[in-house]
Amino acid sequence: MKPCSKPPVKVVDSITELTALDAGCIAVSGSHGGMSAARYAVAARPLLSIFNDAGVGLDDAGIAGLALLQSHGLAACGVSHHSARIGDARSTLESGVVQHVNAAARSLGVEPGMRCEHITQFLSA
Repeated sequence: MKPCSKPPVKVVDSITELTALDAGCIAVSGSHGGMSAARYAVAARPLLSIFNDAGVGLDDAGIAGLALLQSHGLAACGVSHHSARIGDARSTLESGVVQHVNAAARSLGVEPGMRCEHITQFLSA
């Protein structure tokens, strides 16, 4: 489901740059999607948090935060580390391809295989 108003797109190399003033934004980050990064997103409450999967890692550590965000009713996805540089939000935005999504992100229309730039254009149109 598409949101009613146009959310701003916030492009941040680190999800730690978000504040409570960014609630409802589309957060495009260069951060990994692990638990520590997700805690910052929970505090800021963006409409959608976009992370780098950081190669996923042992026990899915690079995307573990997507489940934490889902438990708070927040949408999150991870772009493949093969499609965007870790730590570089501009790379995430321009060339990131979604590999992992939580259910809240799916409800916004985000699916694996989508390009990050198309998601931000769709949700903020």
